Amino acid sequence: MPAPAPPPGSPPITAPRLQTPACDGIHALVPRDQMSPAARKRRDTYALTPDAPLLRQEFGFMEGTLEAWKKQGMPENVARSDLFLLEPGGDFGLGRLGWCEAAFAPAFEVKIVEDRGATEVEQDAAGRLVLYFKGRRQGFMPEYLTHPVQDRRTWEDNVRWRLNPATEARFAGLDQRMVQAKAAAARGQMITQGLIGGYMYLRSLMGPEELLYKFHDDPDLIQACMQAWFELADAIIARHQQHITLDEIFFAEDICYNHGPLISPDMMRRFLIPYYQQLLTNLRRRQLDRTRHLYVQIDTDGDCRPTIPVYMKDIALDVMSPFEVAAGCDVVEIGKEYPNLVLRGGIDKRVLVQGKEAIDRMLEAIIPPMRRRGGYIPMHDHSVPAETPYENYLYYRQRCVELGG
Repeated sequence: MPAPAPPPGSPPITAPRLQTPACDGIHALVPRDQMSPAARKRRDTYALTPDAPLLRQEFGFMEGTLEAWKKQGMPENVARSDLFLLEPGGDFGLGRLGWCEAAFAPAFEVKIVEDRGATEVEQDAAGRLVLYFKGRRQGFMPEYLTHPVQDRRTWEDNVRWRLNPATEARFAGLDQRMVQAKAAAARGQMITQGLIGGYMYLRSLMGPEELLYKFHDDPDLIQACMQAWFELADAIIARHQQHITLDEIFFAEDICYNHGPLISPDMMRRFLIPYYQQLLTNLRRRQLDRTRHLYVQIDTDGDCRPTIPVYMKDIALDVMSPFEVAAGCDVVEIGKEYPNLVLRGGIDKRVLVQGKEAIDRMLEAIIPPMRRRGGYIPMHDHSVPAETPYENYLYYRQRCVELGG
């Protein structure tokens, strides 16, 4: 039966208007013309846009590098971004989940526990006993004597409670940080949640050598530690997601050395991957903008090549860094093998000491083909060493800009 006609004089019947999400960078992306230039560059990079101008970024500098350059004439009253032709990264980082060490709250008390004459043993904030030269903390490789987790008892007594997600200190300043994050999202910046990856986390708890034994001798302890890692990361990210939509999750992993991964793919899938998968599943379900693609980035030194197919298959890897050249990583070749992978790094820091001709050869072999490909951010494969001449570094940065657009 047809619907009855409306009474005379009634307003016309119109279809209900569909609600569109606010383009505030949180519920939907802001229009491109409202994005900052750096945000557009980063989003073009992550979209693997061929021939797009490359972001002007750098990995960082080793202890003593900038001091050495001051002696070589580097002005101190000029911003580093102006000196080195750098630009904002187009992203905004959310922390509170560790990076090279576990995110303890509270941290261990930093204190000297033994005087050995020319050296001293310090307990650091991560609970490790570290042998240092007396009065020196930089410029050499410290010796780690012990780590905070040796067995189930030390885990429960000394560490587990420091990873409690409900510790209120973890959320100090949350409101102000979210105000800043929302402002960044309104400029189109990519909101990135950084956190310590599972392998790096376990290594900080047990030490690189002892950890490898624990995978075999005490797998239940490994699983207990990883469950705590997951619960903490899930809780902190959930609080952030009440305010903001994430564009990227960035794991500091360091699971490789110069000859490849430190544990096998089977061990990765047993001890790490299930926790990553659950974390990513929960994160995606909570996104305020459900249409947003969540980029997954892994950072690891060493020869990362054998891990790429594992991460791509099991956690949908999108981005990787920093591709250490001394370990055999060639970003041009890796970019050909994995055309959908965004790459950051791959510039051999060792070449900078060899002079301008060597710098030209390196950059001309990498930047033009990678710019044509898209999805590349040129950066050093680690911090710039102090022996790099200041003049060489300036030349390197100028050539990066000329070749990268």
